[in-house]
Amino acid sequence: MTDKPVIIITGCSSGIGAHCATALQDDGWRVFATVRRTEDMAALENQGIETLLMDYTEPTSIAALVDTVAARTNGRIDALFNNGAYGQPGAVEDISVDTLRRQFETNVFGWHDLTCRVIPFMRRQGKGRIVHCSSILGLVPYRYRGAYTASKFALEGLGVTLRMELEGSGIHVSMIEPGPIASKFTATALSHIEANIDLKNSAHAAQYERQLARLDGTGPVNKHKLGPEAVYKVLKHALTATRPRPHYLVTVPAKQGAFLKRILPADMFYRLLRKFD
Repeated sequence: MTDKPVIIITGCSSGIGAHCATALQDDGWRVFATVRRTEDMAALENQGIETLLMDYTEPTSIAALVDTVAARTNGRIDALFNNGAYGQPGAVEDISVDTLRRQFETNVFGWHDLTCRVIPFMRRQGKGRIVHCSSILGLVPYRYRGAYTASKFALEGLGVTLRMELEGSGIHVSMIEPGPIASKFTATALSHIEANIDLKNSAHAAQYERQLARLDGTGPVNKHKLGPEAVYKVLKHALTATRPRPHYLVTVPAKQGAFLKRILPADMFYRLLRKFD
């Protein structure tokens, strides 16, 4: 067991995290998967995956996770895949400070805390891989996704800067920027918009009706949506390549969005984005 490379993967109750945890174990890694709820542990543990509780909004749980992994592996941590996150939909003017703060607590501050806790182990080893599952919305803005977009823009800034600062240490940092991926992400987003946005009294009420149709599954299906295996393909490269890339775009919409941002004048690009709901 101790000869296997060790990786921590967060957000493994379903979707990208669950798929990547299973795939990495099959590829010979010793996987420590995290979930937020006890009831989500069984499915992973039944596959022989070491599963631990961790909530990005609870610093004590982050510290306990790293301490437990280090104790079980004699201090070996080869890789970290920060994946657990959620999206808070809503127009920027409808998002309260508390709602925005919660978005950042999970999507940015918790990731930063966990990342900083594993770096000392990697420094002692002289090597390591840190991979953040960001989003195309960390590079390209999107209406009615301001809180999530802001959190991912912040993550991109921290991640790329960290990559530059760790150059020469043997620790590599990469960002994965998926577009639409099949998961429970949209269902979770639906619960957050209903809980935190005053839908009926907003100046954006008509737009919310269209947005909700997309989130609840009654709207048109995104033909470009891929399965989590598309993310695993690039994650594997980021974890094993001699020179992992700083950015990995996944799905056609993500690649198109990044390309258009590079070639179009800013005003034209933002006007183009307004055509998409």
